[in-house]
Amino acid sequence: MTSAFSFGDLSRQLHEAAEKMINGTVKPTLPFDPFAIAQATSEFAMGLAMKPAELMEVQLAAGKQWGDFWTGAVSGRASEKPRDRRFAAPEWQDDAYYRAIRDAYLLASKQLREVVSLGEGSASTTAMASFLLDQYLNAISPSNFAATNPEVVRRTKETNGANLVQGFAHLIEDIASGKGIVQRRSDPTAFEKGKTIAATPGEVVYENDLFQLIQYTPATEKVAAEPLLYVPPLVNRYYMIDLVPRQSLVKWLVDEGRTVFVISWVNPTEAHKNKGVGDYVLDGIVEAIGQVRGRARCSPDLFAFCLGGTLVAIALAWLAAEKRADEVNSATLIGSLVDFADMRDWSAFVHEGHLDALEDHLESQGYIDSLELQRLFPAMRANDLIWSSVVNHYLLDRPAPPSDLLYWFEDGARIPAAFLKSYNRDLLLNNKLAEPAGFEVGGVPIDLEAIKTPMLVIALKDDHVSAWEAVYRGARDLGADFILGGSGHKAGVINPPAANKHGFWTNDAEPTDANQWLENATRHEGSWWPTWTQWLNKHGSRKTVPARAIHDGMEPAPGRYAMMK
Repeated sequence: MTSAFSFGDLSRQLHEAAEKMINGTVKPTLPFDPFAIAQATSEFAMGLAMKPAELMEVQLAAGKQWGDFWTGAVSGRASEKPRDRRFAAPEWQDDAYYRAIRDAYLLASKQLREVVSLGEGSASTTAMASFLLDQYLNAISPSNFAATNPEVVRRTKETNGANLVQGFAHLIEDIASGKGIVQRRSDPTAFEKGKTIAATPGEVVYENDLFQLIQYTPATEKVAAEPLLYVPPLVNRYYMIDLVPRQSLVKWLVDEGRTVFVISWVNPTEAHKNKGVGDYVLDGIVEAIGQVRGRARCSPDLFAFCLGGTLVAIALAWLAAEKRADEVNSATLIGSLVDFADMRDWSAFVHEGHLDALEDHLESQGYIDSLELQRLFPAMRANDLIWSSVVNHYLLDRPAPPSDLLYWFEDGARIPAAFLKSYNRDLLLNNKLAEPAGFEVGGVPIDLEAIKTPMLVIALKDDHVSAWEAVYRGARDLGADFILGGSGHKAGVINPPAANKHGFWTNDAEPTDANQWLENATRHEGSWWPTWTQWLNKHGSRKTVPARAIHDGMEPAPGRYAMMK
């Protein structure tokens, strides 16, 4: 353990907290509504009960499947190895005992998911049922238990059980920290912002109470005339695009002869409680555009990720309504939704009960804390982001690996109450961006159809946050060009050409159905980054200008806002 742990201290803290709640000095709130969860599961169960014939078919099919399973298990016939990282150890395939445990678990999981697929109800109800089932199935995987994980069994024999003793010590330490379990997905000491990560040379050249604007030092004598301006989401720091140098999109762009600016959002405090979507659009993005135009003497190419892309689309519509569309040369949205009709598993949390509970919770502190968000996002990919760490940290006693991407992910930021309320109700729940003039910013109706700025939308094929099919539909609504990248929500973005990974798809046709687009698309090896810069060249002046040196920097990148706790 890295620090001492005292049961006496923990007991005293719990006693003091309980006294405060009993005396009414602390009003406990939750960012979700437990009753809404119970109601959703009850409604779902009632819906299943109304389908006896379908349930009987599933039960009969399950009986045959279990018969086939036992026939194979008794005969010793090897089953096909699943593409599941939980079962990567050779024993899961080569040892009949572990293979049978694995296959029984996978078959039972498949059958339970088939039962849940029969359910009916609202998108939120069915998504909640699927989410709860997935959490249960992920938790009971045989890979998560010492006696049924061959790697843990082997490790326990090698260390005479020391791995389990030390793993239990890690568990107690994590619980005592007050942050919950599994806080060591990556080594927190492996990187240092400004030195080994977020380290591309640059300067903060402007700031207000919402953001700092960073301009990066040029690496070439000539640069493209049009500068680039990056708009990140609020929940994480901007430097996902500036990880270690070999993975840094910023460094690659600068080396390619681009002038790069980024918005670094402030980590909000209670003082930002009333900052809403409109504030981030006008005092954030539009203000940053004006600053970049003034410095570069040219309208920028915007690029944005996830929620940042949604905000960029709103900003472009606002500029179009104000007859200022020429202030932006082009825009690229990566993994961003503008139509929230299809949110897949995230629909589970877009429910009136949950939103009411969250708003009460926000009222008590003025923002949603990054730790609360970091508990939600991993739950959507629990096997990769929760249970793999449980096994490695508590059962195998392995040190957390150095991962620049996980280091960035865990360096989260807060979101102001007003922003989250508007975003959740107006955009997620009521999908007002899908309506002409359904949403307003500063009294100006937002109509995405009014955007005439050249746009490119990039989706990621295995994206668990913004389903690529939904991103594709948004691209069609925006009249944007479209590229489908490989891998997931974050790893698919950080795809340097030198790594030659993931691949991507293109298709000049724009059929209504996303899967039809993919069927006829051309697959390319490697990274989409060079194809993106070719698109930028096509929609730019193709002129070069002398590199833009920085003469009035306020402080070195990554700046104070990126360093805020």
